[in-house]
Parts: sequence; C-alpha cells; structure tokens
Amino acid sequence: MSKLAISGIRPTRIELLKLKRQEVLAQRGHDLLEEKLDAMVMEFFRYLDSYIRLKREVQESVDRALDALSAAHLVTGRNRLEEIAGSTPKMDDLSMDTRSIMGVRVPGIVVPETLRTHSRTGYSYLGTNTHLDCAATLFEHSTRKILELAELEGTVRRLALEIRNTRRRVNALENILIPRLKATRRYIEMHLEEREREDLFRRKRTKNIIQAH
Repeated sequence: MSKLAISGIRPTRIELLKLKRQEVLAQRGHDLLEEKLDAMVMEFFRYLDSYIRLKREVQESVDRALDALSAAHLVTGRNRLEEIAGSTPKMDDLSMDTRSIMGVRVPGIVVPETLRTHSRTGYSYLGTNTHLDCAATLFEHSTRKILELAELEGTVRRLALEIRNTRRRVNALENILIPRLKATRRYIEMHLEEREREDLFRRKRTKNIIQAH
C-alpha cells in the first residue's frame, strides 16, 4: 500500500466509486479555485497600482498644503491662526461600509458631509487671507485623498490575505488531497484486479479438477 494512500478504507468497489467521485469533485474544486486565484491576483495588482499612484499624490498634496500653511502662518501669525483653527467645526465621525470584490469583502469609508462640499472652508472669510484660504482648501483636499488611500490600503490588504488563503487551499488540494485520493484509488484498483486474477485462477483450477474427474 502506498504511503500516500488513505488508511482505514476498505478495498471494495463501493469505496472505489466513492473515491472516484471525490477525486472528480476535488479536481473541479481545484480548477475553480485556480481560476479565482488568477482573477484575484489581477485585481490585486490593479488596486496596488492605484494605491501606489494615490500614495504619491497624497504626499504631494500634503506637501503643498504644508507650504501654504507656512505662508499663512507668516502672514497671519500663530495666535490668529490658532484662533481661526479653534473656531473651525470638527470633521464628522467616519463611518465604515463594505463592498465585494471577487467575493471578498473589502472596507469602504463613507466620506463625511463636511468634506463632500468642496467650497466650504469651515470658517468665516472675514479677517483671513488668500494663503490661509489656500491652505484650508489644500488640507481638505488632502484629507479626502487620505481617506481614499486608507480605503485602497484596506482593499489591497484584504485581497492579499484572501490570495494567500486561496493559494494555500489550491496547494493543499494539488499536493495533498488529490494525490492521496489518486493513490488510494490506484491501491483499491490494484487490489480488486489482484482479487479478480485470484478468483479467475481458482475457477480455472476448480474447472480443471472437475474435468479431470
């Protein structure tokens, strides 16, 4: 008996039929998982490219916003800048959602209403300057981009995790379950063939004995 063969299975025709059905199902499951894996890998790299590109955009956007804030600080002064910042309403709490990509649940971030309206700065324009207005606009733009980046990062991480789990399942089917089913099937087939040869030999011997008498 092969070391790969599943122990404890009786070498009967019924067990052979069961093993053949299991082998077909395991191979079909393996093929479907491989197709899913290939599709998920394509989606993963598509989202990864978007993530890398957006991360670069976020860095550039934050740098521009910080430059504008430095200019506003020079013109407005620290005390006035802190006063205006203190009068600005806080951003609404974030709420999370999910969506499905290739059957994988990935996170979604619902952008607060205060960030959806691009024209709102959150403070009065009286007593301010263009540098401050520019900084406020750039930081709100950066915040939207950061939330989008966070959502993309969550998507990339979830896809990567699902790809790893699916690859493990494919490998388990390909390298463990299917070979064991095949080895067990071959063992039972050889056992049944051997038993048929023995039965045939006994029948011929019995026939020869009967004819001899």
